[in-house]
Amino acid sequence: MSIDLDVIERVIDIAASPETVFALLTDPEQYVRWKGQTARLDVQPRGVFEVGFADGAQVRGEYVEVVPNRRVVFTWGWDSPDAVVRPGGSTVEIDLEPRGNGTRLRLVHRGLPATERASHTEGWDHFLPR
Repeated sequence: MSIDLDVIERVIDIAASPETVFALLTDPEQYVRWKGQTARLDVQPRGVFEVGFADGAQVRGEYVEVVPNRRVVFTWGWDSPDAVVRPGGSTVEIDLEPRGNGTRLRLVHRGLPATERASHTEGWDHFLPR
């Protein structure tokens, strides 16, 4: 079995329905309850994914796939001239699976250079439990 070293994968169980979790991932007002300070989300293939943080950092990409209450895929990168991962430079896949009264969320972040994996792993480990 080979290990894909450019991938971060996390699985977490959430005490909320897939519909509630999906809304947190796709509704701009709900998204900023989870993370970020501003969000511009056009949740359809090729639609805008843009999140601004309190420190001025901004992530940009576009939606690739959206399956209501089940799956969201978007590209991801930092909107900064010195960013290693530029907008669209990596891909985040989030799958939602009903588990009893809750949801099992599986996140896979692909395409990160080795130098960026630790900081992105730290970020996902911080934000996913919130």
